[in-house]
Amino acid sequence: MSLPEFWFLLIAVLFTGYFVLEGFDFGVGMLMPIIGRGDEQKKRTVLNTIGPVWDGNEVWLLTGGGAMFAAFPEWYASLFSGFYLALLLILVGLIARACAIEWRGKINDPRWRTWCDVGIALGSWIPALAWGLAFANIVRGVQLNEHKHIQGTLLDLLNPYGILGGLATLLLFLLHGALFIALKTGSEVRDDAHRIVRLIFAPTAVVVASFGIWTQLAHGKGWTWIPLVLAVVGLVVAGLAAIRGRDGWAFTGTAVTIAAATVLLFGSLFPDVLPSTINDAYSLTVDGRGGTVAASSTHYTLVVMSWVAVGLVPIVLIYQAWTYWVFRKRLTVEQIPASIGLPMESAKS
Repeated sequence: MSLPEFWFLLIAVLFTGYFVLEGFDFGVGMLMPIIGRGDEQKKRTVLNTIGPVWDGNEVWLLTGGGAMFAAFPEWYASLFSGFYLALLLILVGLIARACAIEWRGKINDPRWRTWCDVGIALGSWIPALAWGLAFANIVRGVQLNEHKHIQGTLLDLLNPYGILGGLATLLLFLLHGALFIALKTGSEVRDDAHRIVRLIFAPTAVVVASFGIWTQLAHGKGWTWIPLVLAVVGLVVAGLAAIRGRDGWAFTGTAVTIAAATVLLFGSLFPDVLPSTINDAYSLTVDGRGGTVAASSTHYTLVVMSWVAVGLVPIVLIYQAWTYWVFRKRLTVEQIPASIGLPMESAKS
């Protein structure tokens, strides 16, 4: 395996971890206003399921974006300029969600909490849809010209395949989040989460399977049938386990589905990193094979980065695993204390 191939694989691993972990964060954020409608204690119970871990999950995105910038600067530059508005929407959503989560409990005022709930919801719904939209269009190919510039507008991303990809990630993250809430809570909150799982499981399975089959038939390779089958098996396991109340197995099932779907996307993309629909010669690839444009950094840069990654990535993984172990117990409404936020009048003064 060459160094460019190694770094493509590592970026795929980082985005897989991000979608598995941040996926349930998005799902919890989307479901908080629904499960906790009219009940502040329920809302706080749902939000506290991700309270200790949500910001750590976002580190995977920062690391993945940084690795893309350093290992494949041509890919990073073309992608972030051509997908500027789509990625800006994701960034604004993530910022709004982070601020709303951090500040929601600072002021003890219903109107303040309502606006924070709006920020959490929009900051979860928008990225959950936009990530699928973006990655589907990357796999499909873009109008990349000889100057490595992506032609077209945001509306060009709204093609049938891209929209189906966005709906697939949206529904899959929603299901993943509902199962995480069921896994992490007890009593009536857990019952509400199970009801949502039963409601959205069938449409999620249909949309995700349709997107996976379309991806495989249009862009996949022989070996990418394996992650497609694993994704379907994960959904089946999640559905059967949810029916039996086995929350841990159900959540594991959707985690496997998200991971396998991400492998399917990156596997279908390789060796391209940004295929061109104008001319194959304009496509960006990991190492410039077939007369295409090499997107990777110099050999020396990749060597230095590889040593840093080998030393630091295991430490990060161990620390994050320890965090989840510490906060592994279920939450109930009775465990949530009364709000200690400042009154609105005091905050204004």
